[in-house]
Amino acid sequence: MDKKVGERIRAFREKQNLSLADLAGRTGLDEAFLAAVEGKDLYPSLGPLLKIARALGVRLGTFLDDHVSRDPLIVRLDERKEEFSMHQDGDKPASHEYYSLGKGKTDRHMEPFFIVMNPEPEESKKLSFHEGEEFIVVVSGQVQLIYGRETTILGPGDSLYYNSVVPHNLSAAGDKPASIYAVLYFPE
Repeated sequence: MDKKVGERIRAFREKQNLSLADLAGRTGLDEAFLAAVEGKDLYPSLGPLLKIARALGVRLGTFLDDHVSRDPLIVRLDERKEEFSMHQDGDKPASHEYYSLGKGKTDRHMEPFFIVMNPEPEESKKLSFHEGEEFIVVVSGQVQLIYGRETTILGPGDSLYYNSVVPHNLSAAGDKPASIYAVLYFPE
């Protein structure tokens, strides 16, 4: 099964005989936005994806899984593949490129990712929030964390751990890309 995330969301929605309007009602997200998620594979942040997963009664990782692995799950660097990109504004270049490090481990309780964050204008940096926690380690570049009313810049080797119910934005600082390892936990 080599489907994109949007196609998988549509498949789960259709399997439950839900219309886009039904899903919009369950998630509080705009129907046009949901159509773009399913049709164009465009994502502004993990918050909406988590709302969609909850509305469909599945884990966020369900949209990424295409096979079941045995323990331990090993992801070699040269086997890592981009799973999805998040776009802040329509067809502009992706702000975040996500590489799942847990894909295939269907009994997982965390979502581990390697993420490349591309520079984006300050006005595009929208705060989001969702239940759960996030643990981040900066690999390269400079990373800007807006957490509530505080802004912090982190560099390679720095880490942060925060409650993601507080409005936040994590992005590349300045005009160069940055990369991080992120482990996200979403309570059931």
